[in-house]
Amino acid sequence: MRRLSLLFSLLATTSFAEVPRVATDIAPVHSLVAAVMDGAGAPDLIIAPGASPHGYAMRPSEARNLAAADLVIWVGPGLTPWLADPLESLASDAVQMSLMDVEGTRVLPVREGVGFEDHHHDHGSEDHHDDHDDHADHDEHKDHDDHADHDEHKDHEEHDGHEAHDDHADDSKHADHDDHDDHHTGGVDPHAWLDPLNGAAWAVAISDQLSKMDPDNAALYQKNALSLMQSLLAHEAEAQETFAPLQNRPFVVLHDAFQYVEARYELHAVASVHDTEAASPGAARVAQLREHVQSEGVVCAFAEPQLNQALLVTVTEGMPVKIGTLDPLGADVPLGRSHYLETLNQLAADMRECLAE
Repeated sequence: MRRLSLLFSLLATTSFAEVPRVATDIAPVHSLVAAVMDGAGAPDLIIAPGASPHGYAMRPSEARNLAAADLVIWVGPGLTPWLADPLESLASDAVQMSLMDVEGTRVLPVREGVGFEDHHHDHGSEDHHDDHDDHADHDEHKDHDDHADHDEHKDHEEHDGHEAHDDHADDSKHADHDDHDDHHTGGVDPHAWLDPLNGAAWAVAISDQLSKMDPDNAALYQKNALSLMQSLLAHEAEAQETFAPLQNRPFVVLHDAFQYVEARYELHAVASVHDTEAASPGAARVAQLREHVQSEGVVCAFAEPQLNQALLVTVTEGMPVKIGTLDPLGADVPLGRSHYLETLNQLAADMRECLAE
């Protein structure tokens, strides 16, 4: 009987230590998790590659992946508000990790107005997610303070905090949410993965969470996160050189998804055709946009493969404005651990091609 009890105890321990099953929302997040888990397991993807995350109907297989997850890693409700209910109904027992809530994440406000008139460029302060300092205690994760600041443009206007997670107070179930309240409501731009330094901070946080759940593979997760961080920091340094000659080249975007790129590299977007992805502009806004494009001397207008570019063509018709395409989701980039970095590289190349004189 004693031996039987010991056997059951060992089996229970083994089950607990198994590699967690992880579900992710978008392809770039899937890539970050795949890179950290490489050699131990692979995550599932909830939103099909190339589909807009702002509104999506899950396939049965994707819903099953969500229901089977031990850990769900998503950007947060600001990007996929529709996912909150399935998380509650299908994945209530899973650890839920919102990357916008990770300490060290650079968080920017949603911009409003035809020419972002309501966006105040206060470069003197940022919210309480400050410059990845909280990752300094990861000895193996080299200091990236010199990358996190990048001159006086590092800090945008303060934010009030993160959305309250009162019903998620159990820290063992919902990772790293304790000190965040009311941040997602009140206009937070959720496209934060387009800043590679956010990706670096997230890699560390993902490694930490996986290590808690699967201590047998902690060393592997930490090693992978370090390698990913180094690659992202190298990309960021190269991108600084790529974008330096393009900082005074004004452009417009179809929807305001690229603020994190602009802020990191001091680029000059002057308008967005859509107020939000769901709100098409009326005739008055189109007329204002045309005047703005002309007065600002816009040289490039960026479409997205997930959206119809007809309005962008209308706004720039008859003007010497090049049309380029930027894909924040990397729809044409193969899924896997290299997807995130390749998506950032492709984005930089596409911006350079359209903005260069």
